[in-house]
Amino acid sequence: MMRWIPVALALALTACSSTPETNYYQLPAGNKLATVSSQVDAGRPTVWVEHVSVPDYLAGNGVVYQSSDVQYVIASNNLWASPLDQQLQQTLLANLSQALPGSLVSASPLGQQQDKLNVNVTGFHGRYDGQAIVSGEWVLEHQGKIEKRSFALTMPQNEDGYDALVRTLAKGWQQEANEIANAIRNNQ
Repeated sequence: MMRWIPVALALALTACSSTPETNYYQLPAGNKLATVSSQVDAGRPTVWVEHVSVPDYLAGNGVVYQSSDVQYVIASNNLWASPLDQQLQQTLLANLSQALPGSLVSASPLGQQQDKLNVNVTGFHGRYDGQAIVSGEWVLEHQGKIEKRSFALTMPQNEDGYDALVRTLAKGWQQEANEIANAIRNNQ
């Protein structure tokens, strides 16, 4: 009986030491947020980012990785620090505010005269071939006119790992925010 105690102790210590570390990720919101002006130009549009939605497979806590053409893995130890749809909306607000100086960009309705933006993100994940996928569509309503555009970005991930994946996804999201900002400017 005494011979099994060291074996049991070794197994218990091994089990404790092999517990994987949990990491939490937050999308960076851009480099120049501190310089965004708080003054609003009366001639510039106000933009209400009404909603950013994600499908169920992206709505969980885990960062998603596509491991083959038909299989997706939702990480159990590499998690979003807050819900992905909230992070996408917050970073979109920050990126649009930076790209549209003098405009008021908000997550709340701003009155009668405003552009309204809704975004449906269908892909926001890493892929087995080293690419990061940012895809979906957005709808911009401006003075009763509606503009709808799809987006599908495939961006190379320059390094391995979840840190690099999240940075690449954020870069793609910022790139799409710039496209949305261009559409808003063109509607003025």
